[in-house]
Amino acid sequence: MKPIRFAAIGECMLEVQANGFGPAVFAYGGDTFNTSVYLRRCANPSEIEVSYATGLGTDQLSQSLQKEWQALGLRLDEVEYIEGRLPGMYLIETDRHGERTFHFWRENSAARAYFQAAQTALEKNLDSLDCLYFSGITLAILNDASRQRLFALLERAKSNGCRVVFDNNFRPKLWPDRTVAQSVYLQAFANCHTAMITLDDHQAVFECDSLNDALIHAQGLEISEVVIKRGADPTLVRQEHTHEWLAIPTQAVKQVVDTTAAGDAFAAGYLSRRLTGSKAEKSAHFGNSLAARVIQHRGALIPLEAMQDLI
Repeated sequence: MKPIRFAAIGECMLEVQANGFGPAVFAYGGDTFNTSVYLRRCANPSEIEVSYATGLGTDQLSQSLQKEWQALGLRLDEVEYIEGRLPGMYLIETDRHGERTFHFWRENSAARAYFQAAQTALEKNLDSLDCLYFSGITLAILNDASRQRLFALLERAKSNGCRVVFDNNFRPKLWPDRTVAQSVYLQAFANCHTAMITLDDHQAVFECDSLNDALIHAQGLEISEVVIKRGADPTLVRQEHTHEWLAIPTQAVKQVVDTTAAGDAFAAGYLSRRLTGSKAEKSAHFGNSLAARVIQHRGALIPLEAMQDLI
């Protein structure tokens, strides 16, 4: 039996972890990239092959990233290599509660130019893929023409029986205004089978007066499968072909060190089980377990040994 072919679309950036001037940690990460790595760790390669679709430059840093990704077990069949472009970069500052603030340098990143190719590797290889995963940040870094190519690709994927998963990660600074963001997000919801929704991001995108209003809005989306993440509150899941909402408890931890990539890890944990046949409830339990482990460590990608007992 052939493995499921999964591809995430987005951007992996150079990551600097620092609080003020002084010592800093240099790494890399990005929402869909983090999900790809955690999915690779959680799924047997004989069951799920994980690819990352993005743009890279031809510079030394890009070459180093390529080697790192290959060492992590990611397939790079859908990467576009773009002369004269560099990886983007972001700085993370964390407060004493583990909450983070991001600062970005990504205006001329290679990932933004991915769909400027006459035909991308993703478009060429689409018929061989079983699941496509993208996020609100994927959409935010693309110009309008590139977004329309992505939506056309997603529509074609759906018609071919490829599962399309959208994660609503929202960074306001990446959008010109909320009206544009709302329009693009509605297109994304219309082009996916599964929506992974962080509730406070949904509230921010659609300018809902309260989290309860945002919840009502999210629960009203006409999508086959909806997963609503609500921080420490139970995760809500509406299973395919039913109107029943299940509440899956999160896991309490003694100390939150860093919430970076908690949602990315949840998505990976959920999809690692869901794509291989588990019910939504069991998949969400595993996703919550993985997210709880990730927030007890610093950085987007925690050491493999710190999660080995879960997988």
